[in-house]
Amino acid sequence: MYIESVTLKNFRNYADKTVYFKDGLNIVIGKNASGKTNLLESVYCSGIGKSPRTNKAREMIRWGSDNAYIKVNLKKQYARHTVEYYIDAGDKKIIKIDGIPLVKQSEILGMLNIVFFSPDEMKLIKESPQERRRFADISLSQQNKKYLYSLSKYNNILAQRNKLLKESRDIKALPEMLYGWDVQLAEHGAYIIAKRYEFIEKIQVFASKIHSEITDGKEVLELEYESNVEYCENDKMKESFFQKLRSNIEKDMNLLYTSFGSHRDDIAIRINGIDVRKYGSQGQQRTVALSLKLAEIYLFESEIGEKPVLLLDDVLSELDASRRQKLMELSSGLQTIITCTDFDMDLQRNTILIGSSEK
Repeated sequence: MYIESVTLKNFRNYADKTVYFKDGLNIVIGKNASGKTNLLESVYCSGIGKSPRTNKAREMIRWGSDNAYIKVNLKKQYARHTVEYYIDAGDKKIIKIDGIPLVKQSEILGMLNIVFFSPDEMKLIKESPQERRRFADISLSQQNKKYLYSLSKYNNILAQRNKLLKESRDIKALPEMLYGWDVQLAEHGAYIIAKRYEFIEKIQVFASKIHSEITDGKEVLELEYESNVEYCENDKMKESFFQKLRSNIEKDMNLLYTSFGSHRDDIAIRINGIDVRKYGSQGQQRTVALSLKLAEIYLFESEIGEKPVLLLDDVLSELDASRRQKLMELSSGLQTIITCTDFDMDLQRNTILIGSSEK
């Protein structure tokens, strides 16, 4: 899988621009604020369906314009496809695959598989559990349509349950009113937790090996999914999930939100037995984040038979020479798009120069 070209119209600082890529290593070079990150953002939007930088689509529209447009031509193992992404000033988005509009924007996931890494991805390690759940959810949703469906259903049901808790807290029959929501929440929540357990078990194999290579065997990386529901046979997981929801009803009525579920889980990350989320140095946290992102590449290939496109936004300046060299070795064999202000490594590559006032 690789991207052949990206066309941008009124997207961020681009009025009208087409950029051509090649399979393998692509280096996007330009000064700061020239639009390098904007270019990667457009690719990310075309694969994930939303920006990694903002929740407001209209912010991606070029100043003075009413709409923006992204077109990505890509080649997969057996066919070529076109992804089109339209944004208007009202935050409305339309996504088309091969000219056909998607009913749900989330249906884009799996068409253009993306692994994205930037300095901001450090939050995966050091910030809230939500960031680590998001990492697992985006990766799993690109690999597994059923997971995407269950995650969407779970979030919708959770919103309805929380709404009921807030609006009907004084109604005596509230526990009975919650029963139907709890049955559905347990069904989808148990599936989500099971798949996350499996995801962590699989990615641990790749991430620990990569991390060991990057640190010359000095550090051992361990991952563990943290949940109040143990991994077991599916029906037992659903029953356990359901019973915990029911036992927490009084607590939830006081808090006015659902205090238990897959939306509260976390991923433990340890180096040599020490919790790197709390006690890791900045260098350790950066290396772990990079190891996890690179591990995604091998997991994608293992699960769906194709490697994703790797996007690296201004990360080379954050790494020392040995880690940069290791990164290049580990990312060989797939399309990699790297943004930087300069590149001095002696590697075969496609170089793309980005100016400060793109047209």
